[in-house]
Amino acid sequence: MVVALIFFATTINYIDRQVLGILAPDLQREIGWNEIDYGNIVTAFQAAYAIGMVVVGRLLDKFGTRIGFAVAITAWSIAAMGHALARSVVGFALARFSLGLGESANFPASIKTVAEWFPKKERALATGIFNAGSNVGAIVAPLTVPWIALTYGWQMAFIATGAIGFLWIFFWVALYRKPEEQKRLTSEELKYIQSDPPDPPVKIPWLTLLKHKQVWAFAVAKFMTDPIWWFYLYWVPKYLNTTFGLTLDKIGPPLIIIYLMADVGSVGGGWLSSSLIKRGWSVNKGRKTAMLICAICVVPIVLASQASELWIAVALLSLATAAHQGWSANLFTTTSDMFPRKAIGSIVGLGGMAGAIGGMLIATLAGFILQLTGSYMVLFGICGSAYLLALYIFNRLAPQLVHDRLDLIHGARGQRHNPIRRSEGLASPRSAVGSIG
Repeated sequence: MVVALIFFATTINYIDRQVLGILAPDLQREIGWNEIDYGNIVTAFQAAYAIGMVVVGRLLDKFGTRIGFAVAITAWSIAAMGHALARSVVGFALARFSLGLGESANFPASIKTVAEWFPKKERALATGIFNAGSNVGAIVAPLTVPWIALTYGWQMAFIATGAIGFLWIFFWVALYRKPEEQKRLTSEELKYIQSDPPDPPVKIPWLTLLKHKQVWAFAVAKFMTDPIWWFYLYWVPKYLNTTFGLTLDKIGPPLIIIYLMADVGSVGGGWLSSSLIKRGWSVNKGRKTAMLICAICVVPIVLASQASELWIAVALLSLATAAHQGWSANLFTTTSDMFPRKAIGSIVGLGGMAGAIGGMLIATLAGFILQLTGSYMVLFGICGSAYLLALYIFNRLAPQLVHDRLDLIHGARGQRHNPIRRSEGLASPRSAVGSIG
């Protein structure tokens, strides 16, 4: 039930943000954008997303996921519907900024929910399942948005998709509770959920988090790879339109295939590392092996700009999006490997902010490159190389995800650092120090 709730929240999140990308070629002609204008509209969303990630992550740690998630999806649903009122570049930029603020809560809240409801050994798979909602949303959008826009107008496409969030809020408020507050659980189920040692009740200041290289490892990896996903989300429909002449009534099937494969990658990537760990691999080795495989699978996307056939381009994009989502499922899960639950919302927020800043840069860069050259070669080259470089940096900053553990709790209490001996083994990240896998 919990996975289903956050899966559908993520689905709605991506339906709402995907509408603009699908309608972009037609809106660009109707309203008169150029490539730089479109890049600036996307940048407005990324700027708000970056701001929201930091603020929302901290608020979720303070007020909890039940209240925080409900407020966030209310805000982004209203913002999504508000796009229907926009008539200029500035109007769309304001609507996207508002949407970014609300949608920034989705992943910090979802990751925190997974940490509350699942023991460490199952988190990557749970994360992969809910993260697959992003691809389902990206599939549902091209199935429905073109038809709504062609039948009722582009304004109704924003209104209809934005309204879905209010239905989700009803189920979330009615059904979601923390495990210890959920009366439907048996004592055996609660014991299994809480099988990792609990976190001590202590606040962890921002400065304490920022002192640790493992925090920067996650943030740098998000900064380098999140923008690639943003680029796919906002520019793939335009790429297919300009390169292969796909119009609004024909763009659905290619996008559905691309994001259906991304779904497979999301669940498969989470399953892979969880399976390796259950077979006796260390969390460090299992997570990073899965991330390496995903990083290698992205590399062929560099050939997409030279694809002469539509379905060759679709195949390359499908492999790349699947690999990204497998990478993302494992990267997200390292936060719950590394840190105590009390800090997860803040850590994911910091990483999300870094990813959104990277998204701002890629959006602006893409607008200028396409306006000046009309070619996607440089952009796909960036996409193909980012993950291997990100993994290298991540591994340098966090070479061990279990034995070199963060003494976050001691730091928060103002105590001197007391290294934990390697012989003490694989304690839970939710214990007094919070390890990285």
